[in-house]
Amino acid sequence: MKKILVLGTGFVSRPGIEYLLKQKELFVTAASNELAKAQNFVQNRSNGKAVYIDINNTNDLSDLIAENDIIISLLPWIYHVKVAELCVANNKHMATTSYVSEGMRLLEKDVKEKGLTFLNEMGVDPGIDHMSAMSVIHKVHSEGGKILHFYSYCGGLPAPEDNDNPFGYKFSWSPRGVVLASRNSARFLENGRVINIEGKDLFLNCITEEIEGLGTFEVYPNRDSIPYRDVYGIDEALTIKRGTYRNIGWCETLKKIVDLGLVDHTPREKLNNLSFKEMMLQLLGCNDDQDVRTKTAEKLNLPNDSEIINRMEWLGLFSDEKTSAQNNYLDILSDRLQQLLVYKDGEKDMLLLRHRFIVENKDSSRDEITSTMIDYGIPFGDSSMARTVSLPMAIGVKLLADGRINIPGILIPTKKEIYSPVLEELAGMNIRMVEKRTRLT
Repeated sequence: MKKILVLGTGFVSRPGIEYLLKQKELFVTAASNELAKAQNFVQNRSNGKAVYIDINNTNDLSDLIAENDIIISLLPWIYHVKVAELCVANNKHMATTSYVSEGMRLLEKDVKEKGLTFLNEMGVDPGIDHMSAMSVIHKVHSEGGKILHFYSYCGGLPAPEDNDNPFGYKFSWSPRGVVLASRNSARFLENGRVINIEGKDLFLNCITEEIEGLGTFEVYPNRDSIPYRDVYGIDEALTIKRGTYRNIGWCETLKKIVDLGLVDHTPREKLNNLSFKEMMLQLLGCNDDQDVRTKTAEKLNLPNDSEIINRMEWLGLFSDEKTSAQNNYLDILSDRLQQLLVYKDGEKDMLLLRHRFIVENKDSSRDEITSTMIDYGIPFGDSSMARTVSLPMAIGVKLLADGRINIPGILIPTKKEIYSPVLEELAGMNIRMVEKRTRLT
């Protein structure tokens, strides 16, 4: 019986743990600093147990890793390299849903020499996006075609019927991570030209896209798309652009929130016991007797009745309500977003993923191929975000435990022996991409 250790019981962990517990040939240990949550996930399964772990206690963590065969890290990404180093030291396979970091990549030589497999980017974005893209790319190449233009956009959003706040967004995972992403720079290839976007200008470069049956969404660029020319083996591509979906209004609002300095995480001494109004006046450098809404609008060069200012008002940034006990603007903002932009019991989230390819066929004709996944959370059950992040990872771990994945190194799911069985099993869970091919010339 293979022993699986799952580190972390956060927003997205439950469906993956549940899937693994259903595999009777596996024994699953859920480890968390919130023991009650881990116990709730495992319940009284004969092939599972819950244990407490302090991730900062390296000796205890190493001992726990040594007792298992495959280690899953669903911890915040900053801990993955620590876990990976202990996996190398203890000769254990590993899986994560996160991007491969530089620190992780530095371990590749040791991982290969020990014949270990580290599966990374096994979530939805990254994860299902890689797998579904490679499925199309390999098929086009096998037919003698070329990928001329490739666009890949993904976003986790409220289901349309539960999209009921001015931001058009609710959090199914850490608000801090979402807000921090608003400061990322971006780079992509468009019609053969490299486009570089500074973090401060990220939301000035959003476009809109229509999704049949759902409406119009904003898309802003996601990180550095250009390495995917090599990762996906599409050297011929003139355009490679990855992006993030949001509802209309998000980009202009987050741009102004960034401009105000509300995503600054510099520790500050004078933030305790302030009201939001007092915090905003301090941020604006204004006197206490001034109208904070008007001064904010002036600072941002916006009309006082603009939708952006209305959204800030709705968030309570101009109110006398006390802020959370944090020492930086970012964490105060993240806590506030977590309070207000939440899913109520029974509400559903939606995961929207779409690839669009412009393909030149062997006979020089051209086609447009779209590959689209629209997945919804289960009312009073798991969110779509949790399912689409943790289930691909869990399926990959099952394949690894069964010996069906036997490739040493730091991997992402771009190889057919990984993506094909994972996509097939996800489709059986009604998590699937729908392809459409249209002749252009």
